[in-house]
Amino acid sequence: MNSLKKMISLLRPHQYIKNLFIFAPLLFSFHFVMDDIVNTAIAFVLFSLIASSIYVFNDLMDIEEDKKHPIKKFRPLASGHVGKSTAKLLIMLLSGTSLVFAFFVNIGLFYVLAFYFLINLAYSMKLKHITIVDIFIIAMGFVLRLFAGNSVLDTPLSMWIIIMTFLLALFLAVAKRRDDVLLSADGKETRKNIDGYNLEFVNAIMVFMSGVIVVAYILYTVSSEVITRLHTEYLFLTAFFVILGIMRYMQITFVEENSASPTKIVLKDRFLQFTILLWLLSFFVVVKF
Repeated sequence: MNSLKKMISLLRPHQYIKNLFIFAPLLFSFHFVMDDIVNTAIAFVLFSLIASSIYVFNDLMDIEEDKKHPIKKFRPLASGHVGKSTAKLLIMLLSGTSLVFAFFVNIGLFYVLAFYFLINLAYSMKLKHITIVDIFIIAMGFVLRLFAGNSVLDTPLSMWIIIMTFLLALFLAVAKRRDDVLLSADGKETRKNIDGYNLEFVNAIMVFMSGVIVVAYILYTVSSEVITRLHTEYLFLTAFFVILGIMRYMQITFVEENSASPTKIVLKDRFLQFTILLWLLSFFVVVKF
């Protein structure tokens, strides 16, 4: 039973919260029919499977680095609770199942998953060790989640959703790198590319990105295309919660110095959860009423 728990832990199911971005194209299309909901749910499951295969592959490549990390050393592969042969089998099983099913469900979804798989293999083997390129690949992964969700729909994907998702993902990736910089400052270097970052650099990027995100969101809410499509001029009011959420995340990063895992922050921080919920509610209230 314990070995099964370790194997499930290796798949990182808590990270599936990131895959909720797959539902964004459906959510913001404001066109909810059962077929689209079911197809998007299938895309979510298949993306989660292939994402897990990448998590396993990444852990397989990072065993030695993870052993030096104060938290990652407890991961199943780094701690020795799951063997390398088991990990390799899981990679083939998960990625194979995802790609085969995607091929028969929707060819567009298959292409997105295949590209995500290949780019993340390259990331795990080489690209994550290249400063700046590493965080751009992470952000690209979130954009691919949007394309995965949109591939099973008939509605076009808004450029604004793509821009906002990329910027937000970049912001979160930099915050995560900040934690690595802090560990490095304590003599606990865990990444080969960490020399390309320092605290001043990542702090400056985070402040810059937070401003860009807020401005981009406000431009989105007042754009003529969005006003015409959603039939409201008051969407800018929802920017209040976007600013609140960004400020709270920066507080967690700079004051509490706890930016190692964006997923765990979202799952545990009540303030952030409440802010996201209020943003969603305000968005739908403004559009519908």
